[in-house]
Parts: sequence; C-alpha cells; structure tokens
Amino acid sequence: MKIKIATCQFPITSDIRRNLGYVKRQMKAARDKGADLAHFSECCLGGYAGVDLPSLEGYDWDLLQRSAREVTELARELGLWVILGSNHRLSGGHRPHNSLYLIDPQGTVVDRYDKRFCTGSRTEVKDDLSHYSPGNRFVVFEVGGVRCGLQICHDFRYPELYREYKRREVQLMFHSYHNGGMSREHKLKYHDVWKVLVLATMQTYAASNYMWISVNNTTRRHSSGSSFVVQPDGLIAGRLPLHRAGVLISTIDTEAPFYDASKEWRPRAMRGVFHSGTPVEDLRSEDRTCL
Repeated sequence: MKIKIATCQFPITSDIRRNLGYVKRQMKAARDKGADLAHFSECCLGGYAGVDLPSLEGYDWDLLQRSAREVTELARELGLWVILGSNHRLSGGHRPHNSLYLIDPQGTVVDRYDKRFCTGSRTEVKDDLSHYSPGNRFVVFEVGGVRCGLQICHDFRYPELYREYKRREVQLMFHSYHNGGMSREHKLKYHDVWKVLVLATMQTYAASNYMWISVNNTTRRHSSGSSFVVQPDGLIAGRLPLHRAGVLISTIDTEAPFYDASKEWRPRAMRGVFHSGTPVEDLRSEDRTCL
C-alpha cells in the first residue's frame, strides 16, 4: 500500500487564532502537494500549558472549540485526513488531556489519542501532570490500507508502547512532539537530547519494529530539533530545516523492500522466546563456570 503524508511544523504560541492560521495554511499546502494526511505537532492548536502559556487558568475553551471546528470543516473541504494536536477539556474539575484529534476526510473526529505518559512525579504534582490528565488508550486506524498509530512526545521514553503497536500490526506511527520555546541556554542542552536521543531512538524504534515514523516539533525559538520521517530500516527519509515553518511530504510505501535484520526472529521474541535457532543440550553449555 502507498500513501502520501505531510509532516507539518510551525512556531506554536498561546495565540489560538495565530496557530489556527498556520494549521489551515499548511493543510492547504499539504493537499496541494498531493498529501492524503497532514500530521501536526503536540498542542499545536491551543498551545502547550507550562511552555507556551503558564497554565490553563482562564483558558478560552470556547475559542479553542470554534477553531477546532474550522479545522474539521477545512478537512472536509479538502478531503484530507488530519492529526491535530490540542488540549481536550474534561468535566468535573479534572485536568484536560493533551491530545491528538484524528479527523477523517469527511471532517469527522473519528478518534482521539491522549498522551499516556505525562511528565511529572509519583510523589508530587508537577510538570505535565500539574496541567494535564494522562490517557490510557492506544489508537490504531487505517489510511489507504496503511495501518497507523499515534503517540505524543514523552511517550517515546517507553519502548513498550512501540512494541504493543507492533503487536497491533501498525506500519506507520505518527509521533507528535513539542520541544521548543526555550532559552538559548536550555536549547543548547536539549538540542543534544533531540540530536542524540530523540533522533536515535526514533531510528531505533523504526528499525527494531520495522515501521515508518513521522516525527514533528514546534519551530518556536529555541526549538530542540526539526521534524523528520524515518523509514523502516531506521534511515532518515526526509527532514525539515530547524526554526522554519514547513511541510515535509513523504511517500509511505509499505511494500517497498527495506532491510529488516529482525524479521526472522522478531515474532518469536514478541511471544517471549528470547533466542534464535534451537538451543543445544550440552554439559559445557550448562556449566557457566568452565573455561
């Protein structure tokens, strides 16, 4: 199966209408370039609490909802799938979710992924957990016959999530990040995290699970890194420039032959058999202390 995706990035702020303007322009650019789906970064519509805005106290939820409806209407007009990062209001005094809305080409929100691993501590309420409630659901869907999944930022620290998506036969992961709006000093530290850890981890997950991964980020200065797409052999298929709004178009071909070193034994390892071939029965194998 073959589909074309648009991995989108722009400088996210607390200004919902400004963010909406970028989203709509990039949706149109994605469609003009033949994309079937536009993938946006974490909290791209409403801004990220604790980073783009100090908190969600006094937040304009009505404006956010009206703006999200404009996105769904444009998705219908363009006939475009959209993965939209936003804040999702809850009831009963609960903190909102940090979410990705899955919008189909008819302009319908068909599912929603809520960030599962919000940053914070088990002993005190801080970081993400001081603003957001964690989710607890996987989201799997199909676009043009390609089986897809969703994750958000800090979720990448937990390889168990990628392995479970592999069990669910996901071929293409959309992983939305927000690592920006930092001081220059903070950026110097987190640039290395993106370059050494995020990039390397996404490449490793792609290769060890044999899946495509679309990764995006805010471009608001200072951003730790730019958006990119990884192919199933772990190599970078394309990347956008740092600190510049843009749309990366990638053709996802699930039938293209990429090198897969784990192909023979991965299914067995996922069932809990942690070796290749057939173990031997040999006394010198059993004796762990002999030379």
